Amino acid sequence: TIRSANAGAAGVSGMLVFSSGTAVTGNSGNILIGTGAATTGRGGLVAISAGSGTSGVGGLVSILSGRSTVHTGGALSIESGEGTATSSGMVLIRTANAGAAGTSGKLVFSSGTSKTGNTGSVMLGSGAATGGRGGLVGIAVGSANSGAGGMVYLRSGDTTDGAGGELLLS
Repeated sequence: TIRSANAGAAGVSGMLVFSSGTAVTGNSGNILIGTGAATTGRGGLVAISAGSGTSGVGGLVSILSGRSTVHTGGALSIESGEGTATSSGMVLIRTANAGAAGTSGKLVFSSGTSKTGNTGSVMLGSGAATGGRGGLVGIAVGSANSGAGGMVYLRSGDTTDGAGGELLLS
């Protein structure tokens, strides 16, 4: 177990830093965190969790890939495990439920802005199937028991030079 000591009556608990060093002409070092493989049991769990706050907001979990000043920035890959004999694992991205007051958190999937070229694409889809049906892509708004139901909003892009973007449904 590697941990900092608890804070006293005032103050914060200590910070833990796991970092590789910098490099001038080569690559900087890797940091690998993982569990070992299991032959007859389940693979181990890797959990990253921020602390809860009782008088302030909860802790932040930030995953950020590297920046480059001359090449493409680093990729960020989140992928479930392969099931070689059965199904692959599920990837679940969601906010927690709202408490007694307030709203549940917002999910934002967006590409960044661009100054001289095209902005990045946002793709949502299911994989191809060889011996079965293609997967379902569903977009649904939650129901309401007071007031109007939620809205589904699809909009193509504006432009100040030429025709606006197309919206294709097939």
